[in-house]
Amino acid sequence: MLRKIVVGPYQANCYILGCDETKEGVVIDPGDEAVRIVTEISRLGLNIRHILITHGHVDHVGAARELKNITKAPVWIHPQDAGALGFPSDGDLFEGQKISWGKFTLSVIHTPGHSAGGVCFHAPGAVFTGDTLFAGSIGRTDFPGGNHQQLIQGVMDKIFPLGDDLRVYPGHGPHSTIGQERKFNPFFRG
Repeated sequence: MLRKIVVGPYQANCYILGCDETKEGVVIDPGDEAVRIVTEISRLGLNIRHILITHGHVDHVGAARELKNITKAPVWIHPQDAGALGFPSDGDLFEGQKISWGKFTLSVIHTPGHSAGGVCFHAPGAVFTGDTLFAGSIGRTDFPGGNHQQLIQGVMDKIFPLGDDLRVYPGHGPHSTIGQERKFNPFFRG
């Protein structure tokens, strides 16, 4: 199961992924509104095993501490963005790492460019791109730790090869597919 909750003033996408069989789940990018996130977790009857952060900007980490306190789940972030959490993370995310819960496994893809420690999460049929790749756009690269060329290269080398049918679930806005972004995203045409 997959639920998207749009949270906070920056309208960031927080994702809850759950295994129907085991009722275990993960939360990706709890940026704000911890109570709304927890209410949805309870409604779904999930036991949260991991809190996963795509990058260390406040609109993606704002509710991480409160959610950790409530769910007791460990918070994972890339070490290059860990300082932005405001509290010690429980574990470091790194390229190729596998994170499992229930019957599912996510793979971590390091895609710096929007931030130095930006990561995407590849799951069966989907990739959660944080602010690396949006429907029709990319994340800003003018923040500290940003690098435009690095972001573009990372998407072309690591995200596009995952397959055109894969759904893209970004950190803001609607979902898309890799094929759609490869063909129509103005940052990758030509």
